[in-house]
Amino acid sequence: MPTNWKRTPEELHKIYVANTEAFYKAAGRSAAAQLDGFVRGCALGLWSHAGGVTQNHVDAYNALYSKGGTSPKWLLWQLTEEVCKAGDFMPPIFFWDLAENDAKRKTDTSRVFIRMVTNILLYLAAVDDDVTWEEATYITDCAARLTAICDSSGVKTGKPALNARDYVTSGEPSFKDKHPAQPAGSAPKQDAAPEPQLPEKTTEELLEELNALVGLDEVKKDVNSLINLIKVRKLREQNELPVAPMSLHLVFMGNPGTGKTTVARLLAQLYAGIGVLSKGQLVEVDRSGLVAGYVGQTALKTQEVISNALGGVLFIDEAYSLAMGGDNDFGREAIDTILKAMEDHRDDLVVIVAGYDGPMEKFLTSNPGLESRFNKYFYFPDYTGEQLYSIFQSQCARNGYSLSPESEEKAKTLFNELYETRDENFGNGRAVRNLFEDMVIRQSNRVAAMEAPTKDDLMTFLPEDFEEA
Repeated sequence: MPTNWKRTPEELHKIYVANTEAFYKAAGRSAAAQLDGFVRGCALGLWSHAGGVTQNHVDAYNALYSKGGTSPKWLLWQLTEEVCKAGDFMPPIFFWDLAENDAKRKTDTSRVFIRMVTNILLYLAAVDDDVTWEEATYITDCAARLTAICDSSGVKTGKPALNARDYVTSGEPSFKDKHPAQPAGSAPKQDAAPEPQLPEKTTEELLEELNALVGLDEVKKDVNSLINLIKVRKLREQNELPVAPMSLHLVFMGNPGTGKTTVARLLAQLYAGIGVLSKGQLVEVDRSGLVAGYVGQTALKTQEVISNALGGVLFIDEAYSLAMGGDNDFGREAIDTILKAMEDHRDDLVVIVAGYDGPMEKFLTSNPGLESRFNKYFYFPDYTGEQLYSIFQSQCARNGYSLSPESEEKAKTLFNELYETRDENFGNGRAVRNLFEDMVIRQSNRVAAMEAPTKDDLMTFLPEDFEEA
């Protein structure tokens, strides 16, 4: 095995082709287009744990295409944006078919696939000459989830994938250092139960972070009341006093970009902080992450998502889309699977469904089980012009930009106009983020044309940077 995993883009492409061609030789090329897309998605998820994205990551991403395929032509800002949006790892649909075929034919092509993906991801983790503990953990988790599908399908045991934690080069100690070999003749130690992944921040710190969010006054009040209610409920239980039944599942209603995901993430950590959940992670998904295209696969796909969410919060965005396809739509199967999990894991799983007001009301009344389990509603209003400007200021400060006095006035006017003329497609916070990213590009083009730009030039937005907004 190589001691230096870092490679040039050209070398990385050759490695990618060599690995994928070996897989195609065993499994055929029918999954080629899906495979490239899957690996690129894994790369985004991997690099979201890397602590930063550089041009090296862009070059590596653009090298991920099979023999005869087309190289992506991504730029740094595009990759950065997608890495920021990367979600949790999801096994691809074609892998389920692969494992089922292996079980029938007594082959192990699906396990070959796992080794191939692990190998490629290790090279991708090393593009910045560094494999962190977080990256290695992500790779190990990917391999474990794929392996679980092989095991459940009855695929015969094959050569195990590389243990990514053995290749950590910075941060946490390596896997070998954490689990040293036992002295000769001694009995092997049993694996200890994993420690609960409690949030690093205290409940008070999380509530402060919630209350510092722009706008959302009623939502903040509702969350604070909910947390107080749960705290008192637990105190009553400790004092052997009766407590009324209580559902922690929630409905978030509002337009896109109004902070629903941010509040859900804080709620997940708050629930863990006060002992309601064991971990406090947020697993965000929409219809595409739950519904498959074939009979029987939706339940498996949904169960995989639920498994990832146990101990935390499952956040289903645009949840109403699960019930919009009619009685024969696979979305119904996803709903039934989720409802069963809410009952089976009621002590360690919270589900939050989110979407537009009108469609969500129809969604909840479409199934008696949904209506009975979701009885707490949080409403997320559109941000006002003043609040949009505050969000924009935060974006600038966080990324090292400032506004000239003229730009401040222009920005205030612009955001007031955006709010006053908004329609049903208004993006709220997303619109602010898109505007900010467009301004960075325009400001970069302007500054790049200067002969000797100063630090202030590099940091300041001028009115002309708004021209196309």
